[in-house]
Amino acid sequence: MPQKPRRFSFVQLDVFSHRPLEGNPLAVFTDARGLSAATMQALAREMNLSETTFVFPRPASVEGKRGVRVRIFTPQEELPFAGHPTLGTAAVLHATQAAGHKPTPTANEPTTIILELGVGPIPVVFSADAHGKLFGEMRQRDPEFGILHSRDEVARLTGIAPNDIANDLPIQTVTTGVPFAIVPVKTLDAVAKLRLDFPALAEYSKRHDGALSFYFVCRETLARNARLHARMIFSNGEDPATGSAAGCAAAWMVRHGVAKPDESVLIEQGSEVHRPSRLYVRAGIEGDCVTNVRVGGHTVEILRGEVGF
Repeated sequence: MPQKPRRFSFVQLDVFSHRPLEGNPLAVFTDARGLSAATMQALAREMNLSETTFVFPRPASVEGKRGVRVRIFTPQEELPFAGHPTLGTAAVLHATQAAGHKPTPTANEPTTIILELGVGPIPVVFSADAHGKLFGEMRQRDPEFGILHSRDEVARLTGIAPNDIANDLPIQTVTTGVPFAIVPVKTLDAVAKLRLDFPALAEYSKRHDGALSFYFVCRETLARNARLHARMIFSNGEDPATGSAAGCAAAWMVRHGVAKPDESVLIEQGSEVHRPSRLYVRAGIEGDCVTNVRVGGHTVEILRGEVGF
């Protein structure tokens, strides 16, 4: 007799938005036990989203100590960490807990979900915002600050003029798990003109920090309450919201005086690809070190389904 196909449930949601069909979409397979790495990679290609996550439930005693094991895949590769998959997966796990009749958090009763990712445990704290909507905030690894980059070289790689890049702030590599070079662009007009030379960027990365992406930020914004407008462009598209890069930008802002320590500020991203996203970030300082990097936002569930094969 033919073998009965296995079925795996997933939830799809939009992350860094409380409005459906905005933000960054994510698929979460809620029980991936029995799936090989090759099959997870094939499923990520099938979903064809920027990332797909796979949850591996473990005994409560293990999860209480180490967190919920989660693996993150793009259609091309596995990642040790990414921002919107972390927030979105934690939101799905939180909803599962709420369905089990655990109390919904209020502003004074936060709930923490800990994910065990490739970079280690990442806590995500959920609470109700001022409008009663569920808000999640992850704490990322403490930042490491890397090299400074030349305005002329970066301009050559990105299709804008050197004087389109701010000269009162550095272009600097920062990582909280994934490295990004934070590039301060002067105007929204210049941000709109970005055209990256990806072969040249790959060669540039080899000569400097290795794997490297640019996160473009601008102090001129669309929303009056946003601190930065951001873009993250890659070789085959553009990310509507990049939580890992936003954490790096939070650390960069505090280090260079764009934001005060522990000040919560809004980064807007995604309007260029018609997926407006809102990322709330903050970071602290202890001594001379930037620490306690946090990236938060809302999520909204879009659909549920099953995959069978």
